[in-house]
Amino acid sequence: MAPVTATDILRDAYERIHEELPMLLSGLDAETLLWRPDADANPICWLAWHLTRVQDDHVAGVGQREQAWTDAGFCDRFGLPYAVDAIGYGQSSAEVGRFDVADCDLLVEYHKAVHAMTLRVLDDLDEDRYQRVVDTRWDPPVTAAVRLVSVIGDAQAHLGQIGYVRGLAERR
Repeated sequence: MAPVTATDILRDAYERIHEELPMLLSGLDAETLLWRPDADANPICWLAWHLTRVQDDHVAGVGQREQAWTDAGFCDRFGLPYAVDAIGYGQSSAEVGRFDVADCDLLVEYHKAVHAMTLRVLDDLDEDRYQRVVDTRWDPPVTAAVRLVSVIGDAQAHLGQIGYVRGLAERR
């Protein structure tokens, strides 16, 4: 039996995200996707978009490649009133409120494209590339390995939020 590698572990974690998101979105109508438990809460569709945008942005950066958002035309297809490079980080409640794409199929299709790109990036990594610094704005500087793990943590947190908001919406 071959030893388990860092890439094997990361692939497994990203596969779990990829499997869970469509299940959490399944069967939701536009009203539920856009519903906010209160005026400052994030709706399900925004959370799904945001977790996918963060993964797209950060993993593409690790792999030094184009994001699916622009490369595969998702920016145009979503038609959001945000800057092309927006990923949702730091957006105000009003900005979140302008998110109006309540299309499960489009959200899942975008995530599928980002997942495929993620797997290609992971397949290109070796021990030296995991140690490459990808962000010097932090102390200590962020390596590719640390960035990949942080994206998993962020996505898992947002999947939990989606599940929670879905539960609230279904009981309202």
